[in-house]
Amino acid sequence: MIVILKPDVEESGPEYQRLLAHLAGLPNVEYRVHEVSGTQQTLTEIYLIGNTSQIDQKEIEGFEVVDRVVRVSREYRILGRHKGDTRAIGFEYNGVRFDQDSLHVFAGLCAVSTRDHVEQMLKALHEHGQVCTRMGAYKPRTSPYSFQGHGRECLPYVFELAGKYGIRVIAMEVTHDDHVDEISAALDAAGRPTGVMLQIGTRNTQNFELLKSVGRQRRFPVLIKRGFGITLDESLNAAEYLASEGNHRVIFCLRGMKANFSDPHRNMVDFAHVPVVQRLTRMPVCIDPSHSVGSRATGADGVLDVMHVTAQGVVAGANMVLVDFHPEPAKALVDGPQALTLEELGWFLDDVNIARRAYLERRELMRRQRS
Repeated sequence: MIVILKPDVEESGPEYQRLLAHLAGLPNVEYRVHEVSGTQQTLTEIYLIGNTSQIDQKEIEGFEVVDRVVRVSREYRILGRHKGDTRAIGFEYNGVRFDQDSLHVFAGLCAVSTRDHVEQMLKALHEHGQVCTRMGAYKPRTSPYSFQGHGRECLPYVFELAGKYGIRVIAMEVTHDDHVDEISAALDAAGRPTGVMLQIGTRNTQNFELLKSVGRQRRFPVLIKRGFGITLDESLNAAEYLASEGNHRVIFCLRGMKANFSDPHRNMVDFAHVPVVQRLTRMPVCIDPSHSVGSRATGADGVLDVMHVTAQGVVAGANMVLVDFHPEPAKALVDGPQALTLEELGWFLDDVNIARRAYLERRELMRRQRS
């Protein structure tokens, strides 16, 4: 059960405290308080966990500070869509708005290679009006002998250059809670010139201690990828781990499914699940075409497979695109064969805009049909 309070309720107010005292007295029920900050107002949601079937909904709605009460109808208690509650999760981070109505492209280096490559990448993004990127400092790899990323050593110049070129949000994978502390310390030391969206990679989707640790911190939003060879339900529950610890600023990323049937692509493209995730949950949805396709193969029409796959996800309503670019793919330390070049950046962004317009036109067509 979710108790949604009226906007901008004062925590110290007597009516709010009276509500909490009432909830604390409910047998076999505990509550957790979550704040949802928007551009105009702050909403407080209280999640009741336990035997809530016998709770008198009308009684709780009678408290002056309560806007409404929603009974949870799905397993994803915090991130899920529930009957009578059509709100999607939306949040603003470092001046960028993320929700199920927006679209942002995070083009960048799968793994940081050199300072010069970082600067070339960020300069190109700036010239094309982009304010988001991906930069891998920590890289979990299948082989223990493969390059694992420069780690905290590259953070100072990545953040410095992001500030220089006006990049507001960097998607950056973490594999241990120590990495969160290192990122936070490096950002502070650099004067906070940019922001970071923590990324939980596919291998760590069921690293529950990492999920809980990242969920407990409130400074950074989180992008969580679909798990490696697990069901969509299991992956969505992994996202719920983050929210259950208090961090509701979560974006879910589809990155293809491991299957031999995907050949010659790296993974089976699962972007038809974009609207499914949006229907089951309130999270914005990201797509990762680079790790789905895994190559620079080109169709008979001259269009790169990565661009075809991206368009499929965007036409389906994706809210974020995580895609690999590199100034010199042959010199990339990770996933060079799938990286697009800086010369292809403008083409890629134009193609994304075409697909986005198609999605918006399709959505408007459906609205007219229903009116």
